[in-house]
Amino acid sequence: MSQRAPADVLELVEQRAAARSAGDFGRADALRDRIHALGWEVQDGPTGSTVRPTLPDVSAAAGTGYVSPEALTSRLDEAATTRLSVVLVADDHLDDLERALRSLAAHPPAVGWELVLVANAPAASVDPVVAAGPPVEATVLETSERLGWGDAANLGLRRAMGEVIALLDTSLEATGDWATPLLAAFSDPGVGVAGGWGVRSGNARQFEEAPPGEVDAVEGYCFAVRREALREAGLFDHRYRWYRHADLDLSFAIRGAGWRAVRTAALPFTRHEHRGYAAFDELELARQSKRNFYRFLRRWGDRRDLLLEADPPNRHQHDHDPDS
Repeated sequence: MSQRAPADVLELVEQRAAARSAGDFGRADALRDRIHALGWEVQDGPTGSTVRPTLPDVSAAAGTGYVSPEALTSRLDEAATTRLSVVLVADDHLDDLERALRSLAAHPPAVGWELVLVANAPAASVDPVVAAGPPVEATVLETSERLGWGDAANLGLRRAMGEVIALLDTSLEATGDWATPLLAAFSDPGVGVAGGWGVRSGNARQFEEAPPGEVDAVEGYCFAVRREALREAGLFDHRYRWYRHADLDLSFAIRGAGWRAVRTAALPFTRHEHRGYAAFDELELARQSKRNFYRFLRRWGDRRDLLLEADPPNRHQHDHDPDS
């Protein structure tokens, strides 16, 4: 059952929202820290800010919590310090991580960049893999217990310092210069999110692969977001403990905040088996997909204004395809 924040916390949230609206990010940061000290975590979104109880902020080294306190603090309100952040989330398949890192070493971005790696309680240490990876200093965020997909991805996003933050799945293997065409999409100041795969829908219930150009949503294999857009729209909904449809949800949140979503021309990546999908049998896949998809529908199912080519009203209104 969700907890309602006490009145003093809600008052601080309102003060922080006012400070952000006024561009006073220093005060906003200070208020965020006060809220965190009271045991609550701010989640920003296109319709305002909410709070939830914080994850335990004890040291991962103690084996009793998730991550260190400084890793729980969002840096998104800070000015970017590099052009591109690459965020990876690693669970148990460190061979996938090694392949992804070696490919980034062979084809690194031709701009200033950083690597942010969330080691989501893997069975073995990621340190040897990271040491053999790309020649860039990596920020490794270790958890001592397994986080749901949304929380793990958010942990990386909130610590990233890039103007553009690219969440890459470890099933991807770079085979060429992927960063230049991806970043080129953001030369249009109206683009908030871009990636190599995207979808469109006429009814927000069935989604089909879209050609390069403007799309309704960018798929999560390669999900690059402008820092300002992420700041305005908020992070992934933490209730997506499994990955499917979380990309649709955040894409719609970003577009609902006034930004556009773009699929680039084909990027030089090889897509290998997606472990998050392959780990389940068909029945479990259907169950997990439906739960996530209905969550998406409850939030966005009636937002026909966010569909680039909406079907006529009432068409397919009872159709649901969580496996699309």
